[in-house]
Amino acid sequence: MSLSTLFLLAPLGSMMALVFAFYFYKDMVRKDPGTPEMQKIAGYVKKGALAYLKRQYKVVSIVFVVVFFIFAFMAYVLGTQNGWVPFAFLTGGFFSGLAGFLGMWTATSASNRTTAGAKHSLNKGLQVAFRSGAVMGLVVVGLALLDISLWFVILRHFIPDSAEQLAVITTTMLTFGMGASLQALFARVGGGIFTKAADVGADLVGKVEAGIPEDDPRNPATVADNVGDNVGDVAGMGADLYESYAGSILATTALGVAAGYGLGGVLAPMVISGVGVLFSILGVFLVRSGEEANQSVLLKALARGVNASTFLTLVASFFVLYLFRDSFQGRYIGLFGSVVTGLIAGWLIGKVTEYYTSQAYKPTMEIAEQSLTGPATVIIAGIANGMQSTGWPVLIIGVGILLSYALAGGYSNHPNAMNLGLYGISFASVGMLSTLGITLATDAYGPIADNAGGNAEMTHQDAGVRQRTDALDALGNTTAATGKGFAIGSAALTAMALLAAYMEEIKIGFLHAGINTITVNGVVKPIFQTNIRDWLLYYDITLMNPKVLVGFFFGAMLTFVFCSMALKAVGRAAGKMVEEVRRQFREILGIMEGKAEPDYERCVEISTLAAQHEMVVPSLMAIAVPIATGLLLGPAGVMGLLAGGLTTGFITAVFLNNSGGSWDNAKKFIEEGNHGGKKLPDGTKNPNHGAAVIGDTVGDPFKDTSGPSLNILIKLMSMVAVVFAGLIVKYGDLLQRLIDHFSK
Repeated sequence: MSLSTLFLLAPLGSMMALVFAFYFYKDMVRKDPGTPEMQKIAGYVKKGALAYLKRQYKVVSIVFVVVFFIFAFMAYVLGTQNGWVPFAFLTGGFFSGLAGFLGMWTATSASNRTTAGAKHSLNKGLQVAFRSGAVMGLVVVGLALLDISLWFVILRHFIPDSAEQLAVITTTMLTFGMGASLQALFARVGGGIFTKAADVGADLVGKVEAGIPEDDPRNPATVADNVGDNVGDVAGMGADLYESYAGSILATTALGVAAGYGLGGVLAPMVISGVGVLFSILGVFLVRSGEEANQSVLLKALARGVNASTFLTLVASFFVLYLFRDSFQGRYIGLFGSVVTGLIAGWLIGKVTEYYTSQAYKPTMEIAEQSLTGPATVIIAGIANGMQSTGWPVLIIGVGILLSYALAGGYSNHPNAMNLGLYGISFASVGMLSTLGITLATDAYGPIADNAGGNAEMTHQDAGVRQRTDALDALGNTTAATGKGFAIGSAALTAMALLAAYMEEIKIGFLHAGINTITVNGVVKPIFQTNIRDWLLYYDITLMNPKVLVGFFFGAMLTFVFCSMALKAVGRAAGKMVEEVRRQFREILGIMEGKAEPDYERCVEISTLAAQHEMVVPSLMAIAVPIATGLLLGPAGVMGLLAGGLTTGFITAVFLNNSGGSWDNAKKFIEEGNHGGKKLPDGTKNPNHGAAVIGDTVGDPFKDTSGPSLNILIKLMSMVAVVFAGLIVKYGDLLQRLIDHFSK
């Protein structure tokens, strides 16, 4: 079978994903939408979510237009960039935004239908929510793989055939990942600020001060909270993993050329991704449950689909790599080992996250127990749990990197061994994300189930319906936590691959600057005969180089400053929300008696305006710092920056995610009737529950704003470095230029 024929599996997989996404959407729309009251509540949420996205896309469009003209200036005036890059950048951002929009549109239409399904059976509610979440998963992989396939065909047609053609094509394609990264960061930061401003405001005034249940229709911030679930955990997560998925494939194609694998090394990651899409679709159909509303039954239902997709993709990957065996010069078994390593690493990180955040396990139970002595000890226990939880993910990623590097030939005697090993690491990230179609479906399912529970509460459904939606919601909390663990694990491997791809882009930057040779250890080498090790020597990228160390500190610093800005933004926005909810309780007579309807739209507007205002500076900082570091310290400083951001960002994201998740589920553990439940026997508020709610409130921006945003930060910095590599080669390292000038 020819390589061109095998390549067709990539666009075929993308088209099948989009076809079945449309099928699942149409199937959901045909379901019972529920009572007029259910539809009314869902309509409020959809209206608020669409209004938010409309404003966000206006702001993002302005940024994209500015960056487009910067890239055009670099390409057509400075000559430091390929002329295709400005347009590739736009398509990456457009498809990322489109995926988030379509996923969110589906999710906001599915919540009331999930509630209506739960009136009949648990299985009907589960299937509506999960298959609606599958729309998000399949749209993300479908659009990303379609974009990559189209650009490969277009560039192969227009870029002249030569020995350097594949290198130019793959490094050009890498740059459209920056469009996806930038869109993802705005979606994650803005969505995170929106949802947590509403959630914190609703909890502090509604649950803590007024003592009314979560999702109570009397709480003015409830609709804004449900809107936030969609813009943050559907549109935001979709854009996040779209960028990881595309970035992992693009980095692997570039490193395939660097490893000397030619066309086969470029096409293999696309083909395996296409095969993974097909088996993800099959897995979606396997998710169904019985009627027993407990976590064990529901987890098994989801696991059946995910495990089947993973196993079948694994088997198919071996045969795909076997068909590419001539391209891989006999190393296809080692590369298959790298794929297996990535899949296992992703699964293990998800299990570790589940252990540290689920109320079914000891760490979260211990946090709930601390509520007996008040909120201070709850917060201390949650922070400690989050810190402790970083150990296993770091170990798993470390072993995964070493194994995938070794299996691909990184420690062999081959003269290009480093490039071979780095290709293996990149392939591990492709393996981890190969079943993203169904993995993301389990994550997008969470906010749909959460909104369904809110809809049931606000429309006063009977206890049986609420019991089913509560079970679906609790499952969603677990899948959301494991999904965040999976997202940061995939971000770590993808960013590691992009570090290597950056050095390949430096090579192209020299050609744009008109430099065709470099001198390494006294030997003159043509640019296209160099490997990554040559460039590390050329720029003295070692820990003993002060530029690398300073860059490392910059990357670590950026992680904390970025998180601080996001947390402060949530605090400011939540403060406005608290004041608004208190005002409505005070001024709109009859709210607490259920005789007057709160002003939901005002709370949605507060969150929307706060998110649009607060998301710009941290997002632009993520672009400016890599460029400034390169101009000051050159490629050595940039490599330090990316390494510092990757290591510190990964650990901090795991800490924030797991702290927040464990606080959230400790609260739910008490609400299930442990440690006194929500209320004491005399009907008064249980102080233990109040302490847990405060812990959950602190954890909300941890797990839903700062933590997830770090996934994108570490990848966006790498993408910015890749795109601006030509500029840094030609105009960067001002510090060294000044030293050279004054030393003469």
